[in-house]
Amino acid sequence: MNYILFDDGTWNDLRPLTFTRPVSEIRVGILSIREKWEKYLTASLSHFTQDYLSVKYPIFVQEQNVLINGSVLPDERLKDAILNLKVGEYLAKDGVILAANFLTADLELVNKEGIETKVKVAYKQAVDRIAMPYDIFGSNDKALRADFELLTKGRQSQKISDTVNVLGKENIFLEEGAKVEFACLNAVDGPIYIGKDAVIMEGCLVRGPLAMCEHAELKMGAKVYGATTLGPYCKCGGELNNVVLFGYSSKAHDGFLGNAVLGEWCNIGADTNNSNLKNNYSEVKLWNYSSESFEKTGLQFCGTIMGDHSKCGINTMLNTGTVIGVSANVFGAGFPRNFIPSFAMGGNHGFKEYRLKATFEVADLVMQRRGLEFNEVEKNILTNVFEMTKEYRKSF
Repeated sequence: MNYILFDDGTWNDLRPLTFTRPVSEIRVGILSIREKWEKYLTASLSHFTQDYLSVKYPIFVQEQNVLINGSVLPDERLKDAILNLKVGEYLAKDGVILAANFLTADLELVNKEGIETKVKVAYKQAVDRIAMPYDIFGSNDKALRADFELLTKGRQSQKISDTVNVLGKENIFLEEGAKVEFACLNAVDGPIYIGKDAVIMEGCLVRGPLAMCEHAELKMGAKVYGATTLGPYCKCGGELNNVVLFGYSSKAHDGFLGNAVLGEWCNIGADTNNSNLKNNYSEVKLWNYSSESFEKTGLQFCGTIMGDHSKCGINTMLNTGTVIGVSANVFGAGFPRNFIPSFAMGGNHGFKEYRLKATFEVADLVMQRRGLEFNEVEKNILTNVFEMTKEYRKSF
């Protein structure tokens, strides 16, 4: 069977994180949504996404295709319901299309009203879904526990060093090459997963749930509260609380980051702090790209959402519920605004447009350090995002 993950309207609501990726490439828990489905289905999945993303994330079609909503997290009951769909049927719950079994000619119907010409199958079970950026850190605890079970079941952890203070040893798993020395790991209230060649340095204090993907690092003396995820090659220090970093991003120095999501290739300067709670304890509002306004989140704790390739200088202060776009460069004294457009450069003193050429130069240097190429595919994606977000920089 051929499986395809498709983007629905959540792609718009999940920006800026989805400007540079399909929804299913969002990391929540240990794995990305795509990686979770591939584990459940024991198959490779392709993407039905925005045209300008399709070179990096192509679609592969066959005569018959099972399409799965890329914002939905898998479980056994949902997997079985999808596998039981007949050709021409689609699975739906509360007006959301969860999956469809369609011939190639019908693929476009998944995002159009023409779907009603097909046979609807109602799904009555609960569904876990990432529909807003804050759902990522909000769902991270449950997703991390599920992924931990999925990845470690029937397997043996590498030995934990005798120098490590441990609580809840049975809930700690070290992959091959993981290194932990002279740290405190408390996995009583949630699992701790330390990926291949990941490192927890001396003096770190960790309360699970925590996921560290391959080659991730916790710097000396870091303090981590769950549920927190450090994607591949991320480097973190200071204090973290319920934070998700997708991959290749760094917060290597002191400073607090809480209830936050960072995309790839982000960097948080030394002593940068974000607020995740308003002084009056009121509900946090967050910028929404679909409505182009600040909308209520229903949350008391909500920190920072940052798109790929964005950076903060040293001592940056980020207000509660700050949304930072793609390739923004934030610096200077005082609190900058709590919606910072893509390709904006500046801070509380004002912003100007961050030139595309300068963005390319920085991205090239940053990716070279990790042995990766900033190629024409990556340039094309950022160029499209630059053009799509021009309206937000008109006032600069």
